[in-house]
Amino acid sequence: MTGVGRGAGDRAGSRTGAKADGTAGPGNGRRGSRLRGWGGVAGMAAACALTAAVTLLPLSHGAGDGGAGAAEPDLTRASAARADTCEEPERSLRPSDEDGPAIEKIKERGRLIAGVDQNSFRWGYLNPATGDLEGFDIDLVRAIAEDILGDPDKVTYRAIPTNQRILALQEDRVDVVVRTMTVNCARIKDVAFSTAYFQAGQQVLAPEKSAVEGYDESLAGKKVCTAKGSTAYDALAAKSFGAKFEGFTVSSQFDCLVRLQLGAVDAVVTDNALAAGQAAQDPAVELKGEPFTREFYGVATKLGNDDLVRRINRVLDDYRRGGDSGPWMRAYGKWLKEDLPGIRKPPEPKYRDN
Repeated sequence: MTGVGRGAGDRAGSRTGAKADGTAGPGNGRRGSRLRGWGGVAGMAAACALTAAVTLLPLSHGAGDGGAGAAEPDLTRASAARADTCEEPERSLRPSDEDGPAIEKIKERGRLIAGVDQNSFRWGYLNPATGDLEGFDIDLVRAIAEDILGDPDKVTYRAIPTNQRILALQEDRVDVVVRTMTVNCARIKDVAFSTAYFQAGQQVLAPEKSAVEGYDESLAGKKVCTAKGSTAYDALAAKSFGAKFEGFTVSSQFDCLVRLQLGAVDAVVTDNALAAGQAAQDPAVELKGEPFTREFYGVATKLGNDDLVRRINRVLDDYRRGGDSGPWMRAYGKWLKEDLPGIRKPPEPKYRDN
């Protein structure tokens, strides 16, 4: 499906109760308590059925809203050198209000096209009680749209699997990806990132009574699920402790939880921020051990869209301000604090010299 008319994805976006400032909007009072009532596999199946019924705009290939087919900008020598000598990939361009080609394209279209998740509880998910698209990442998308277009509802949401995030940007099928995407040295060769909007780490999720104790020798011989194209997969490829993970990858991290509930795998390795949301959905599973990496989520855009990166960084500067009463902390309190307590402030932005 191409075009940016008000399809099912737009309706989901316009109904979303989460405002850009992180406060509750219409419909959020109906969210229910932590969705623990999903009730394991049967509940997950019902949620999947709802997801199929209230579909976001699909991620189409070929020419469309974003001008797919346009020539991709070549990596400059400076960008290539930065990636090759990468030490702090979370450093980004300095913020700016100035418009440029990428922002002008969004304004001419009249909508921001955002690649998001629709299955990650607390981050980007279709609430089974309301059919609304909600979460921490969705609030941030709305804040970006409000800044560029003056209206947080002027968003076309496209659900994309983990391993399609970079390709979707390179092919101009989305303007931004806001989908718990870790900034790392490999990815900055392919896409451009904003400053960090959240700090996370890789961790193991397993049944409460499992013998798995964390990212260690207790994984030996165990079947471990990860998402294709994820940093969790890269971590296991580098050091698996004898875990069986090849052949147990999925397109969406949500599918790992379903496989864990069905007993098809013994454990899941993923970002602890995502895993906490999954544990909230099923009290029979829990996080094991400690996070074994330190990672940052960033808003991803196509390489060369420097004006859009700078504008997003300016939006993030405003989003972080205000302490406990500011937009970031309100969004954290609303979506994440119950499952990820103890965070007192957002990550500090880091900027590049050039």
